[in-house]
Amino acid sequence: MTSLVDAFVAKVIENSDYTTEDYFYLRNRVLALVGEDGAEQETSLTELIALKDALVELAVSNDKSGPLAEEKDCLGAELMNFITPIPSVVNKHFWDTYAQSPQQAIADFYDLSQRNDYIKVAAIAKNIAFTTPSEYGDIEITINLSKPEKDPKAIAAAKKAKASSYPKCQLCMENEGYQGRINHPARANHRIIRMNLGDEKWGFQYSPYAYFNEHCIVLNTEHVPMVISQDTFAQLLDIVDIFPGYFAGSNSDLPIVGGSILTHNHYQGGRHTFPMEKAELENSFTFKDFPDVTAGIVKWPMSVIRLSAEDKSRLVQLAEAIRQTWRSYSDETVDILAFTGEEPHHTVTPIARKRGGKFELDLVLRDNHTTAEFPDGVYHPHADVQHIKKENIGLIEVMGLAILPPRLKDELAEVEKYLLDQYNKVADYHKEWADAIKARAVISEETVHDLVQEEVGKVFVRVLEDAGVYKRDDKGQEAFKRFVETVGIEE
Repeated sequence: MTSLVDAFVAKVIENSDYTTEDYFYLRNRVLALVGEDGAEQETSLTELIALKDALVELAVSNDKSGPLAEEKDCLGAELMNFITPIPSVVNKHFWDTYAQSPQQAIADFYDLSQRNDYIKVAAIAKNIAFTTPSEYGDIEITINLSKPEKDPKAIAAAKKAKASSYPKCQLCMENEGYQGRINHPARANHRIIRMNLGDEKWGFQYSPYAYFNEHCIVLNTEHVPMVISQDTFAQLLDIVDIFPGYFAGSNSDLPIVGGSILTHNHYQGGRHTFPMEKAELENSFTFKDFPDVTAGIVKWPMSVIRLSAEDKSRLVQLAEAIRQTWRSYSDETVDILAFTGEEPHHTVTPIARKRGGKFELDLVLRDNHTTAEFPDGVYHPHADVQHIKKENIGLIEVMGLAILPPRLKDELAEVEKYLLDQYNKVADYHKEWADAIKARAVISEETVHDLVQEEVGKVFVRVLEDAGVYKRDDKGQEAFKRFVETVGIEE
């Protein structure tokens, strides 16, 4: 066995450009961070992140760190910064390697982001994930348990903390290397790859709490608000060209139908095939003046137009024509409203990918207007499904991956007991749903778990259908066809 501090230093040397000549330097810098008392205790731990976690706990006992998770995260990120090269070195390695092999450059950066605990691999593994069948193909469900719930003490401390506008948000470039605080995450071990999209400077990073394989974020280096424009389509198609095998998409740029961060323009991407990508065209057509672009409506609960072509610029031109037409298009017969006064309601959620040597762009039509009947949004999850999902339907959900709240882990277990007529603490807002399941299903101890998961999948499909502007009935599909004809198609 070896001491805790020596085991950690040895792993730092193994995983970085430090050498044995740096041993005493590293040892002393670590001791300065965690304290000397207890650092010589023997350990059987061998994994770098586990050793880091043990040192953080030692630091708490030595009053070198506060006990709150947010405080410990700041120290943990600082310890993992020892194995993380400085930004200029990370970027040089990425682009030097990219010149020889783009795939290797991406793989190396992804590996670093996991090894240095920026991507919270252990936390992500806690998520509950399953698939359920539907008429649209298999739907993916994730109950998000990766982000720890806020300790009430941390909430209280954050309220008392001095207000700061630095960094302006969690997506700003200034996060790279930021120490973190109670009300802002630790980023000492955070690195961003610099890149150009058109004539703008952007950054590429991974998501700390990934929802799918190689979940990445591409962010504007300036703190500018989300906007969907012709540039958006061009940039998304450039991203899938730069990162082989990745998709790239954007949340829409309006409240209710947009993502959680509308104040900083950014995209998401990764190496994952979503259910929507697998969905086939329900019908095909050709837009006027675009004979080289394959187009059609996707068989999907939301309203999706898919475009495919070899020439990126042609997709960009057509996508912008569709967006501009949709922006001002209303159809009161199906409750589609482009404006209330000067307030716009229409935008798109765009998703780009490469398939079979061609560029592909999905445009999901979005409408965020509200009514007295649907104050949360006409095309937002309606009240009867909000017991499962009431948050905004953003990019990831649009593509068929449900990100459900952590409360459902325990709540669904109580639903299972309720269905089995066992003692339970089922939430009142689940009872109507559970009674409906009870009335139509044969339930046993062997089948109840899978049954509840399947029923959750059905609810999520309903959530997507609620968010779809053109409904799946004859009236809705005829209205969808009218919109497409307004853009202009070849007869």
